[in-house]
Amino acid sequence: MKYMMLVRGDDSGDPAAGKPVEPWVEEQGADGVRLHGHRLRPAAEAVTVRVRDGEVLRTDGPFAETKEYVGGFDVLQCAGLDEAVRVAARHPGAADGAVEVRALWDDEDAEAEIRRLDTELTEALRARDIERLLSCYAPDVEVFHSGAGRERRGTDALRTLWEGEFASTTGPVGRELRRLRVHVDESIALGHAVVRVHATRTDGTPLDEVVRVTTGYRNIGLRWVIVHEHVSVALEGRP
Repeated sequence: MKYMMLVRGDDSGDPAAGKPVEPWVEEQGADGVRLHGHRLRPAAEAVTVRVRDGEVLRTDGPFAETKEYVGGFDVLQCAGLDEAVRVAARHPGAADGAVEVRALWDDEDAEAEIRRLDTELTEALRARDIERLLSCYAPDVEVFHSGAGRERRGTDALRTLWEGEFASTTGPVGRELRRLRVHVDESIALGHAVVRVHATRTDGTPLDEVVRVTTGYRNIGLRWVIVHEHVSVALEGRP
């Protein structure tokens, strides 16, 4: 399970006077327990935002007047709460402050969601549906297709690319996923795939290529989208 660890300390103290946190970060990171985290700027630099009757109210400072503030956070991957508590107890902040440990809500299977996104790409290609294709990408996507010769940025440029691809072929465009490896880290993921693309060119000759695809994904809250895509032709016989 994943846990959020909130490190609390006395804001009146000197952060430099405490024990260094780097050894704990290095140890827990090497063990695969600490996924990521970061220190926060002092509470005095915080801004509290409220909306009342449609008006945005901004207050300088934290939302509550207290000497104890959250100074940083870490996301942990642990077998259960007992392990998360043991990890938190080893954090230097637990000795002179307090560490709050809270479980994250269980997420959907991210890899399964990404594989469903890949299936959507396949079906959109077969249907030659550009709008359906573009819905799989972030508006600021960066794409490099070796055949296109240059990098494309944004869905407008991607639309032009696919319009050209469809204009040069007839009938459905087949897409066969031969291999896909996915690595997920919180809200971002990286995929490595080998894909066979086949269609019929407008002059009647066959188009049949095996390509390597490196894809960057981002979770935008309700779904995953593609933010980076690099396509290159695979070596013959070495997929």
